Amino acid sequence: MGLERLRRCYEEARRLAPPEPGAPLPPDRARRLDSVLDCVKTELVRLVASRELPTARRWIRVFEEQLERSSKALGARGWTLSKELKSFVSDPRLHLKKKLFNYAYDLARGKISLDEYLSRGSSALRTSLRTNLRTIYQDWVLLSVLEHLGRRGAVLIYPEHRVLSLERSGRQRAGTIPPNAAVSLPSGELSFFLEAPRPLGWEDTSDLRRYWKLYVTLRPDIMVYGGMVENMVLPGDTPGIRRPDIIIECKELVDWHRRTRDLRGPFTEPLSGEEWRARWIEGLWKGLADILGVERKYVLEEGGRKSMRVKEPSLVVLYKEFYNPGSMVLVSRARTPRSIRRFLEDHGVLVIDGVGFNGGKLEGLASLLEKYARRSLPARSMLDSWARRLAEELDVDEERVAEAILRILEQHRGELIRLLQAKP
Repeated sequence: MGLERLRRCYEEARRLAPPEPGAPLPPDRARRLDSVLDCVKTELVRLVASRELPTARRWIRVFEEQLERSSKALGARGWTLSKELKSFVSDPRLHLKKKLFNYAYDLARGKISLDEYLSRGSSALRTSLRTNLRTIYQDWVLLSVLEHLGRRGAVLIYPEHRVLSLERSGRQRAGTIPPNAAVSLPSGELSFFLEAPRPLGWEDTSDLRRYWKLYVTLRPDIMVYGGMVENMVLPGDTPGIRRPDIIIECKELVDWHRRTRDLRGPFTEPLSGEEWRARWIEGLWKGLADILGVERKYVLEEGGRKSMRVKEPSLVVLYKEFYNPGSMVLVSRARTPRSIRRFLEDHGVLVIDGVGFNGGKLEGLASLLEKYARRSLPARSMLDSWARRLAEELDVDEERVAEAILRILEQHRGELIRLLQAKP
């Protein structure tokens, strides 16, 4: 039924589409064309994703509940998500329909056939579903760990406005890669980076060549550093990355260990700034030329692209060998086959599997992270952070909190003197 309705809508769209690219349509006809194109998109989403969408909505519900709990535990004022994830979480069906916008118009204009639309559109929908569900699980793991740390006294100290950031890009345009979140525990600070390192902003060829390795390097799910690390990039002519204390790789699929990934980065030669912009303009021109009804004047030739195919378990080990963290941890939603688990553990990877969405199973990971906490901020700064958090939690003025602390110090003056006179 869905495919037949899609075909009928397609035929109606072809009849309503303008005879020439960019030609204006009467308002009534334009509205009717939009309606049948919406049908074309809706029916393909129904055909491809009707079974997955209920699962997606369950994951979104769990994710949003975890966002609330983690923010409260850390004393955060709120959170920010990437534009992609925010759209998916808000309405996964509508988000998937947006992915078909260009394909649907190409179909209506006869640029692609119905079979091509079904093939390309289905691929785009599956990719979007996989990507967003992977992001949700990865973020849920981070949030669950942060909730455990918050219950042990952790306070969000970065970003300074105390809005938890789960965004991946756009934060490094100033030439640094700051953490998504940094927390302070009684034992010290921890800094968390999601899918880093990410490329830095550049202005010319010399900048691009300096930062090229950040475009093509390996990018684990979560990197964690002890201390307040405001920039993971090491200074120098060819920037490198600080050695992380812990890497956490998250696997949401049941069969993740059977999958492979093509690594092109290590084999990619640096582009010049001119080549980069030429390829960007070529892509823009390619997309607009047909819509504007003009002829393309040139084609940028691309050479063969080398790559190395790696199985996912081996990629986890590769992350460990490449970055040499203090601890390498794999968190798997499903159970990991015994042979895969043995392979990873033989290479020094801690495996936490069968987690599902049970945050209690990550308490041990929170304990491991706590061991890497390191004091890098002055105690005065930490006292200010604790006072601000208490004031917000109790909805009182910070001055009242300071007065209460002073009264407690006066009541325990003798104990305070003994602590100050004791050897460090």
